[in-house]
Amino acid sequence: MAMRKLRVYTGPDAEQSSVSLLQDSLAANTVKVSLGEILPLLADAVASSRTWLTDFEGDEITISSDLHDVLQAYRHFRRPGA
Repeated sequence: MAMRKLRVYTGPDAEQSSVSLLQDSLAANTVKVSLGEILPLLADAVASSRTWLTDFEGDEITISSDLHDVLQAYRHFRRPGA
């Protein structure tokens, strides 16, 4: 009599499930807004030293590569003595 081999089912492939779960959780926890809508609010919060800003200082945001390039150039040229 041939021995039967049992396999343990661990769920779908980790690679496929992690991508879809990540995309689902990101989509559920994000809101798209224009930079023009949030900049005045953030500038006022920074100028007023609002403590709630520290709650979000570690959060990551997604920006366009064009804006990133402009911000990097601005950072470089606003240094004292530049």
